[in-house]
Amino acid sequence: MATEYFLDDALAEAVEDRDPFALFASMPGQEFRALESRRTYAVTFSGKRYFVKYHRGTPTGEVLKNLVQLRLPVTSARNEWRALSKLSELGVRVPIIAGWGRRGLLPQATESFIVTEDVGTQENLEDLTCDWVAQPPAFADKLALIREVAGISRTMHGNGICHRDFYICHFMVTGSGDSRLTLIDLHRALVKRRLGLRWVIKDIGSLYFSAMDIGLTHRDLLRFVRAYAGGDLRQALKGNAGFWEQVRLRGERLKSRHG
Repeated sequence: MATEYFLDDALAEAVEDRDPFALFASMPGQEFRALESRRTYAVTFSGKRYFVKYHRGTPTGEVLKNLVQLRLPVTSARNEWRALSKLSELGVRVPIIAGWGRRGLLPQATESFIVTEDVGTQENLEDLTCDWVAQPPAFADKLALIREVAGISRTMHGNGICHRDFYICHFMVTGSGDSRLTLIDLHRALVKRRLGLRWVIKDIGSLYFSAMDIGLTHRDLLRFVRAYAGGDLRQALKGNAGFWEQVRLRGERLKSRHG
């Protein structure tokens, strides 16, 4: 059985000589999600709060179901570990990895975990913008957030990473000024040398859908396009009109599906 794992010094001291796989599979904590193949919860070690995602073997039927639906199945914590590690290297603020491990070879028998430090807040961008329609924010604050989200998106996609759950609720508000956001929940992330355009359209279309009702104007959307393209707005629209149309259609399809 192939086994690999690491724990940072603080976590290793807390775990001591216990089997980390067995420990994270069953230890009590504040439960956020409990599925057949994945458990997510918060726990405190030595006064420090962590989030744990433990993945157990994925049934063959679930793997086949995803493949038939042309969806990439998530069979371990490796996706999230790779995405967090790479984004951190690129300067994108993400949760700090305190531990990661995987053992087993076949998806049905693999178990894995990832432990990250708590980002220190429960407020996300969806919470922050929920009353923007009734109480519009200061223009400078709105512009800074648009540019930051666009910059994170540009960095992520330009370096071969697709979030696959790219909604404003997954940007935690952890700072101030021009660097306020921490990107979370990357367990379905796709990391490739180069992303196919369809993955980028899915991400940006999902982001657009999640921001449709927060009071953004047409000019705000153009500000995002310009920041994401990293250049002249006219050239971005002229050279990539088909891309932005596909993004719009993706967002509207999600809107019609979810209301």
